Amino acid sequence: MPLVKNAETAIPTTMRAVVVHGPEDYRLETLPVPVPGPGELLLRVDAVGVCASDLKCYHGAAKFWGDEHRPAWAQKGVTPGHEFAGTVVAAGDQATLDKREAALGDRLACEQIVPCWECRYCLRGAYWMCGPHDMFGFKGFDGAMAEYVLVPERALTHQVDTGIAPQHAAFAEPLSCSMHAVERGGIQLDDVVVVAGAGPIGLGAIAGARQKNPYLVVALDMSDAKLELASKVGADLTINITTEDAVARVKELTGGYGADVYIEATGHPSAVSQGLDMLRKLGTFVEYSVFKDDVTVDWSIISDDKELDVLGAHLGPHCWRPAIKLIESGTLPLEEVCTHQFPLERFQDALDLVGDSAGGSVKVSIVPGLS
Repeated sequence: MPLVKNAETAIPTTMRAVVVHGPEDYRLETLPVPVPGPGELLLRVDAVGVCASDLKCYHGAAKFWGDEHRPAWAQKGVTPGHEFAGTVVAAGDQATLDKREAALGDRLACEQIVPCWECRYCLRGAYWMCGPHDMFGFKGFDGAMAEYVLVPERALTHQVDTGIAPQHAAFAEPLSCSMHAVERGGIQLDDVVVVAGAGPIGLGAIAGARQKNPYLVVALDMSDAKLELASKVGADLTINITTEDAVARVKELTGGYGADVYIEATGHPSAVSQGLDMLRKLGTFVEYSVFKDDVTVDWSIISDDKELDVLGAHLGPHCWRPAIKLIESGTLPLEEVCTHQFPLERFQDALDLVGDSAGGSVKVSIVPGLS
């Protein structure tokens, strides 16, 4: 079947794209614009968020590039960027558009994982834990720090309103991840829920926890500005851990028992031991962060002292529709969450700002259409 594209919208033959040559060696290059084959879509990139994991990959973290205990997972020669939304400009055939219930000109957000649909995990419904674990921007498929991105047949896509700002549309990825962490916590109506970190994932977890309507949502951070934003997305109480003993305050709020659910979204080792100390017996610890360094804790707190449920959370399975619905509702202060946007040629500035803890950013995005 023939390629489907809008004859009135010319698609160039070349594009600008960031290419990974190794840790701390990302380069803006000119590449051919992909031509979609059967089952594939071509998106013009509206926006791509810069994730903390992008930064850790850039700096050579062992999780991505391997060490004596694990092989490298990230690949050289790919274009980074897994938090993205784009406009459909071409399809390999009409059947592809029909299958996705999409049309030329629609905006789609893509799930970051590209499942194989054949491994043990995919066949049991746990596609987000796919064995090969191909992911846009890291392994298997080029990401969206480019003017165009190719969407393979086995990728998952979701419609997003074209009327919202592109950087807000791209925020569907981190928000879905946050919501998955919330789901893992099994939050109940009478719970005291603590979210450590008021960055993009933490703010999303606060917003997601608020949707569950527990008794109390508490946000922890070191920045008063981010804590103010945490209040706007749904925190009932905020604690600056640099000026207040957060563990003591939460225990005071709970009659000395401790929090019911603790969601770790800082990526800092100290937040792990903080959560173990802060939780009540039989409480639930949800870990979402990607850590640069190893974390050491007293495991007897988890077992003999408190019998805690310690749960990991990975990606945002089954949370994309509610995340996009919440974004489209206009109830989140996304203008304050999505703080910085850069054109593609300033991708290095975007990476550097994410890594600058004093830079005042929350969510940093690259918008290729910016001049």
